[in-house]
Amino acid sequence: MLHGRGTDQYDLEPLIGVLDPRRRLVGVTPRAPLTLPPGGAHWYISRGVGFPDPDTFRSTLAVTSGWLDAFLAEHGLSHDRLILGGFSQGTVMSYALGLGARRPRPAAIVALSGFIPTVEGFSLDLDGLDGYPVAIGHGTHDPVIGVEWGRQARDLLEGAGAAVRYDEYPTAHGVDPRHLAELAGWVESVLP
Repeated sequence: MLHGRGTDQYDLEPLIGVLDPRRRLVGVTPRAPLTLPPGGAHWYISRGVGFPDPDTFRSTLAVTSGWLDAFLAEHGLSHDRLILGGFSQGTVMSYALGLGARRPRPAAIVALSGFIPTVEGFSLDLDGLDGYPVAIGHGTHDPVIGVEWGRQARDLLEGAGAAVRYDEYPTAHGVDPRHLAELAGWVESVLP
């Protein structure tokens, strides 16, 4: 699970137990590489919703890709046994790591209150998504990343053939505990 802007690797750690209550999977919550004002860790400099700063986004994507590939190799795991997930900026990076051109595709993606990035020099690979599992959750009252960004991601991925589980909740910018509890069964169905 990749955390949001301005927090750290401990922020989403409790969610792993909710998503995998039987503790069948190896869960990890890495720290974003950038430290920016007003504090905490960041995956990229935010220039506006939907459009991360290209330089920091690309450098973080390269560093995080290398870390992820090394982590999987160290634990004897393959990408097809990986569920990438995140919140806010962490969702953006999960989409980039999981759907970026020339990246191995994970078993599934969990996207909480985020968007699919548009960045110069970065492209998605949406070929072969027929039936590909993606779970998207977004608050309808999100003032940071409006719900329309979650809906756009859903529409793009469904248009490419992905099997999108899409949930909206009457919440602001945050993780809805109801959604996580509902996703536990989905996670188990993706990686039985």
